[in-house]
Amino acid sequence: MRGPVRPGGLLDVLSVASVVLDTKGRIVLWSPQAEELFGYSAPEALGQYAARLMVDERHIELVGKLFADVMSTGRSWAGGFPIRHKDGTTHVVEFRNMRLMDDNGDVFALGLAADQSTVRRLEQDVALSERIVKQSPIGLAVLDTELRFVSVNPALEQMNGVPAEEHVGRTIREVLPSLDADALESSYLRVLRTGEPIIDESAVGRTPADPDEEHIWSVSVYRLEDALDNVLGVATSVVDITEPYRAGVEAEHARRRLAVIADASARIGTTLDLERTARELADVAVPELADLAVVDLLDTVAEGRRSTLGPGEPAVLRALAVRAEQGADTVRAADSPGTVARYAPDLLITECVRTGEAVVVPQVKDEDLARIAPSGEAAVRLGRAGVHSYLAVPLIARGEVLGALDLKRTRNPAPFDDDDLLLARELAARAAVQIDNARWYQNARTTALTLQRSLLPTHPRVTPGLEVASRYQPAGATVEVGGDWFDVIPLDGDRTALVVGDVMGSGINAAATMGRLRTATNTLASLGLDPAALLEHLDKTTSGLDHSIATCVYAVYDPHLRRCRIANAGHLPPARVRPGRPPELLDLPTGVPLGVGGVPFATTTVAFEPGDELVFYTDGLVETRTHSLDERLDELLALLGDPARPLEDACDLLLRELHHPDNHDDVALLIARARNLP
Repeated sequence: MRGPVRPGGLLDVLSVASVVLDTKGRIVLWSPQAEELFGYSAPEALGQYAARLMVDERHIELVGKLFADVMSTGRSWAGGFPIRHKDGTTHVVEFRNMRLMDDNGDVFALGLAADQSTVRRLEQDVALSERIVKQSPIGLAVLDTELRFVSVNPALEQMNGVPAEEHVGRTIREVLPSLDADALESSYLRVLRTGEPIIDESAVGRTPADPDEEHIWSVSVYRLEDALDNVLGVATSVVDITEPYRAGVEAEHARRRLAVIADASARIGTTLDLERTARELADVAVPELADLAVVDLLDTVAEGRRSTLGPGEPAVLRALAVRAEQGADTVRAADSPGTVARYAPDLLITECVRTGEAVVVPQVKDEDLARIAPSGEAAVRLGRAGVHSYLAVPLIARGEVLGALDLKRTRNPAPFDDDDLLLARELAARAAVQIDNARWYQNARTTALTLQRSLLPTHPRVTPGLEVASRYQPAGATVEVGGDWFDVIPLDGDRTALVVGDVMGSGINAAATMGRLRTATNTLASLGLDPAALLEHLDKTTSGLDHSIATCVYAVYDPHLRRCRIANAGHLPPARVRPGRPPELLDLPTGVPLGVGGVPFATTTVAFEPGDELVFYTDGLVETRTHSLDERLDELLALLGDPARPLEDACDLLLRELHHPDNHDDVALLIARARNLP
């Protein structure tokens, strides 16, 4: 038999007051709790009529009837009643009144009272706790100090596959014999002893609810104590984390994929060099994805033509990059960079580039090598290198198949699976865009190097939401083509690129450089690059053109967003004219001229509403030997004060008033006015 149990604290929380009245309604017993509840000390209360002491006059008659009924019939009465406190305030008190009789036959009335708000709060807490426990999707249980179940909620019933009544009074090992009960009970006893809770401790096992499948649970345990710090037992919460755990494993695979893709984003496409971009792709693929990676490009694509591979045609592929994990045998199993190989129509890589679909052979057999290698000799080398799994994914950019990423595993024992295929597709998709950019850039640069002279457009192209006018005036009377240029380039989404530039110097060399830069600008603009990024690429192009230096302003106008994004490479700032406002020079970061290198450019966004004008010009329009540049720019703004003037007239006015005869520099002028889209 257990010894005395410490008292519980619930009565202390309620602070129940006891009052005993004689048959006349006078107070004969008065507890300390009554003194706290009503405010009167025992000497003040004893002998007093209770109704007169604690009840408002308007309630005295009702109280008298209730008292008489209890005393005469013996029926108890319970309910809330407003009581007057000693300090004059009124409190609603929850009463339980009953008749008492002593051994002499004398009758008394016992009143038990507690503050009604305290009673209601406890009732609400109990009701809320009960509702939460029953409706909680988390398994909840209470165990006593001997670790026997006292109660379980429906969620734990369902989780364990055992009814609640079969839990009560039994231990964990008795209810769930398939679990590691020793470890669980050891943890529960530690919580009982120390009071330190256990949070999210994992448990693995099987229950009658699913005896054929192992589950993983997250278990938390807390010690239960009453208001007087008596230890009542432990409460435990159980969450089945089997599915989240499996999802976590899958998420780790996804995290790995994202890490590789992030690495690829940083490492692939650092330049617009085709071979280097291919090498960067191969370097990312090995060893993370494969032991051997080859980046093959269709020979027609490498030469700047679109691929036209049809059914039954062989694929002529040029190896751009080869990367092997280790070993000369593995490297010899692949074509060296620059090698052009002819792949028969029935080979797997031919199928890949013809259909634009990935090809995977998880377990490579001897007969598969003949469909992987371009020749019998190559098949022998692949077999000798130990290739056991093969994957090829197409390189597709802007709807065109450029080539394939060819992956093989030799040392990695795992075959290529769906996760590997997904990762390879992501890498190929990202790299293909960079390779395509490099291909077109390289083709544009090759074209620019062969260009001897480039003619400016006589009239800018008409583009949506934009009205343009332009002028080009050669330097002096020699009418020699110089290095100033302008261009209007339609882009996707109704956008328009506006370009004005100035190559240092004049004559055929400046004109040739201008032609190269203009061609490169058009090509890069078609890639949809940000203005600052375009200038960075253009800067690299200029650096390779015999130490040429040029200034340039590149802007992209979007009529839907009604804004211009502008980047400046050491050029004079454009002027903006808006109806109802004075003309202004745009406050842009000046940047450094193209060809200096090493300094990044910045893109600035400015509002460009219908009716607004942007005026681009080269320094030949405003620079003179006799006036400061600030004075000349002020003259320019003064001449732009009429935004309603036709653009052609505005061009003529600016040339007539600003281009002085003593200025031996040529001038390029471009004015664009925004208008509403049809």
